[in-house]
Amino acid sequence: MTSGGVPAGRSGGGRDAARTRDEILDAATQEFARAGYAGARIDEIAARIRTTKRMIYYFFGGKEQLFTVVLERAYGMIRAAEQRIDVEHLDPAAAIRRLAELTFDHHEQHPDLIRLVSIDPGHGAGRSAASARPVATDPPALEAIRRILAAGRARGVFRADADAVDVYAMISAFCFLRVAGRRGYGALSGPDPADPAQRERHRALLGDMVIAYLTTRRTTD
Repeated sequence: MTSGGVPAGRSGGGRDAARTRDEILDAATQEFARAGYAGARIDEIAARIRTTKRMIYYFFGGKEQLFTVVLERAYGMIRAAEQRIDVEHLDPAAAIRRLAELTFDHHEQHPDLIRLVSIDPGHGAGRSAASARPVATDPPALEAIRRILAAGRARGVFRADADAVDVYAMISAFCFLRVAGRRGYGALSGPDPADPAQRERHRALLGDMVIAYLTTRRTTD
């Protein structure tokens, strides 16, 4: 054990505590995403970074508390990525397509985060993990969509009844399904959605769907 009370890690006690904590969270993210809450094992998390279960318990207290922190971090990373989206200098149609593409790319590049937030914390994870769900505030991407739709309506290029929540759900659901449900998605469609050719087709398809919804005038009987 180090002089500060932290159990010695693989280097015998010289590792920075913040780095150790981050490495545990990275390994735990991979393990929970792979196996779910019930299937994840602290032993496996420890083995991934060549540390001990005691080190993990020191930092996080137990599996449920670790999952809570991992989940909170995942939501934070997703929100941070949304805040970095900068498309409003584009015309409305180009802006909403680009926002959809950036969302698609982020989901594609961070599959562990997407699978992680699909885990139901109510199944075995307990109250503290369930409380890690973010407070019901609008995500940054939704606010960006609202502004883009307002600009599109003002220019007369988007339908007047276009709803930002509908657009956000359309983009998120398509991107989420490709990652979190990749095995089932592949079984339905045949080709592996991870194939580069399929990836580019899906990326373009998402933008086309959003634009088609926004530019189709609603008809009444």
